[in-house]
Amino acid sequence: MNHPEIIKLQKFLQQKFGNRNIDVRPRNKQNDSVEVYLGEEFLGLIYVDDEDGDRSYNFQMAILDVDLDEIH
Repeated sequence: MNHPEIIKLQKFLQQKFGNRNIDVRPRNKQNDSVEVYLGEEFLGLIYVDDEDGDRSYNFQMAILDVDLDEIH
């Protein structure tokens, strides 16, 4: 993914979730995905899919059971 595409993804997520602290960062040696952070906390990855000429993005976020323990 190129820089303008990463910025568009970041702005989309910031608007969709109403949080300007969402940061989308390129990955080292990977051009098919980017990392998503909330401040300095890693949230997940966005993968690009170019199958059949239709470009789409898949956001993958893991939620650990210990993270759910903090929710009341």
